[in-house]
Amino acid sequence: MKSLLRIAFTFSFLALVMSCGNADDDVSFDFGDGGLGQGQPVDDCLNLGESDLVLSIQDQFTELPGKVSIFFKVSDTQGNPVPGLTANQFTIYEQGRNDDCFNTISASESLARISPNSQIFNNNTLLVLDLSNSVLSSSLDELKSASTSFINNVMPEIEDAAFQMAIYWFDGADELHALNPLTSSKTELIAAIEGIDDNISNDPSTDLYGAVIKASDIADDLLKDNIANETIGAVSVVLFTDGTDQASRYTEASALKKVNEANSNISYFSIGLGAEIDTQVLADIGKTFSVFAGNKEELESTFNDISFRVSQLANSFYLFEYCTPKRDGSGVNNLAIQVTDGNLQGAVQTKFDAKGFVGGCE
Repeated sequence: MKSLLRIAFTFSFLALVMSCGNADDDVSFDFGDGGLGQGQPVDDCLNLGESDLVLSIQDQFTELPGKVSIFFKVSDTQGNPVPGLTANQFTIYEQGRNDDCFNTISASESLARISPNSQIFNNNTLLVLDLSNSVLSSSLDELKSASTSFINNVMPEIEDAAFQMAIYWFDGADELHALNPLTSSKTELIAAIEGIDDNISNDPSTDLYGAVIKASDIADDLLKDNIANETIGAVSVVLFTDGTDQASRYTEASALKKVNEANSNISYFSIGLGAEIDTQVLADIGKTFSVFAGNKEELESTFNDISFRVSQLANSFYLFEYCTPKRDGSGVNNLAIQVTDGNLQGAVQTKFDAKGFVGGCE
């Protein structure tokens, strides 16, 4: 993999707007907040107006003879991901040492494109299922059907090593049981779900808070592994339960502390079933998005709702690349990227060093 020139910059923002429970919709536009480093809003001379979209840069790197690559996530000001953008929706502005303001760089002349990001990005999903006695005795078939639908909706039709899912389950034991390790195989995941029977657990209690804590630790370890491999990662933790914590091994405060202090690239989704759940607790656990099914017949539709959100989130990361006209000797140049989506727009500003840049970029 190309050597990454880590920029010192991120926007910290809190995830998706919630429905059926949670509404964690505050978005921070603070730059240089200690996440991935420093950054700045676009220069006033561009006169782009108020932003409706947030471009959260994860990484940037350059490649001779003159390519600039920026990897970022796009969301709206409520934290909702914006998937499906194309290269022609981006405008590039550059400012060199001799420019009073930024000059627009033609997207066509610069060969601007959205490129596959699998070499620098891993998207992992952890599906965490409550298989305590109440589920096994009353809604197992519906849970298996809903989980299968979730897998079909989230995993790509064609296997892609950059998109993987693992399945875990919990009961009353002090353990988050692995049903299937991380894999890009949809067939393998579905087979694991189909293999669940009502004899899988011998502890009828529910260690909900322990499951949250352990799943958070697994997600954090995945991000650390990505960093060690010079790869950017995002993890979605999707937790289902039909009740409250009964094991009382861990506290609600300790579980929510894990969620609230988690890396910003870990998203939390929760699905609750029935009348015995604590909707506020599940909304707090599922700070990214939470949904509740009143009965088992509604379970598949709620799983489908979550799968739509997880897919949107995964597809809101972009690797944008273009060939700059700047050449060796121009030094460090300012770069601004603006994106438009219908009536919405947003922009971000960073820098790149044109050392060694010559013509011939393709």
